[in-house]
Amino acid sequence: MNNVKKHLKTGKPVIGTWLNSGSQIVAELMAASGFDFVCVDAEHSAVALPQTQQIFQAIRSGNQDCTAMVRLHGVDYSFVKQYLDAGARGIIAPLIRTRAEAELLVQASKYPPLGLRGVGFCRANDYGMRLAEEFETANDEILIGVQIEHIEAVNNIEDILGVEGIDAVFIGPYDLSASMGITGKFENSDYKLAEEKIIRACQKHQIIPGIHIVSPDPNEVVKRYQEGYRLLAYSLDITMLTTACQNGLSEIKKSITNQP
Repeated sequence: MNNVKKHLKTGKPVIGTWLNSGSQIVAELMAASGFDFVCVDAEHSAVALPQTQQIFQAIRSGNQDCTAMVRLHGVDYSFVKQYLDAGARGIIAPLIRTRAEAELLVQASKYPPLGLRGVGFCRANDYGMRLAEEFETANDEILIGVQIEHIEAVNNIEDILGVEGIDAVFIGPYDLSASMGITGKFENSDYKLAEEKIIRACQKHQIIPGIHIVSPDPNEVVKRYQEGYRLLAYSLDITMLTTACQNGLSEIKKSITNQP
């Protein structure tokens, strides 16, 4: 079974990360480091579908227990199906604002009779060698997550989470705060109320609450876990690299400056 879904069903926290660089080497390294999932960002990067499939292969090479996921660049039947066929075991759909958009996501992600996903030979079923098995198990195996990142979605949260087949919510803090006119002001009382409303709706509908902690700050991840989040994305490759470079260079320059 998809390890992310298995852990979430038992109440265990799941800690993954985001990949924006498009690097197969970085994907393999992150998976080997022990992350529960690596999510390829197809929305805010230049990563195309063929490259994403290769990244999924690298994730599996790094750690077979690491779940390959993708953050889509929208919700459309044709490319939801393609990313799933390429081997995604988790789908995060951005900017879901209405029940109709959530329903479209589920229909595109699940095989009949629960959805409209087409059946074909592809990497997800070992190019046809496991076609029957994949058809029987995929509807339960694939994690379907909606990204709540607009105040309209917060206002419609009960309708969105009422859609059967949604497994998880991912809060997009920057976009959500931007839609409220308070970009990046996460301590603002209105923003905090919006988050609380989402968490309460998740509890009511038995949906897993998730959030992306953009800054590579372990303490923030722990804080979010204590607030009730169980699907936790810890930073992203390009931000981790930038932070390590800047911090290291700053320390080097500071030390050299202080040398006699």
